[in-house]
Amino acid sequence: MNKHSFSMKKLHFSIEINAPREKVWDTMLADEMYRQWTTAFNPGPYYKGDWSKGSKILFLGPDPQNPQSGKEGGMVSRIAENKPYEFISIEHLGIINDGKEDTTSEEAKKWTPAFENYTFKEVNGSTEVLVDMDIAEEMREEFSEMWPKALEKLKALAEK
Repeated sequence: MNKHSFSMKKLHFSIEINAPREKVWDTMLADEMYRQWTTAFNPGPYYKGDWSKGSKILFLGPDPQNPQSGKEGGMVSRIAENKPYEFISIEHLGIINDGKEDTTSEEAKKWTPAFENYTFKEVNGSTEVLVDMDIAEEMREEFSEMWPKALEKLKALAEK
């Protein structure tokens, strides 16, 4: 029996974007565009690292609990899989608190191990983006509201 009582839930989202898969992929992952569509989750988001398989990547932004502190919060992750223009899988390993990586505290373990997967399907010249993610029960409602907004922003950027 897992000694942690945190239960992960699965969330699923999808959106159809009137643009080719390559453009949608590039819009989703390119630094400048990533900073725009992910503002639905956190103001001032960005990442450090890259999207290649096995790479460590940090998802960062102002500390959501204390945005005025000037400290950063976010996730410590690694790219579990990358099949260009088809599928990318992010494995979340821990959190960033006060600018420090934390993979061992009880708070970090609420978020891990968790996967966030993006699938890109071509549908009659458009692209269907499927998002599947593991999320702690206490965050499910919040992310259920944020993801559709983020995907609408992604759609608007990719269809430009």
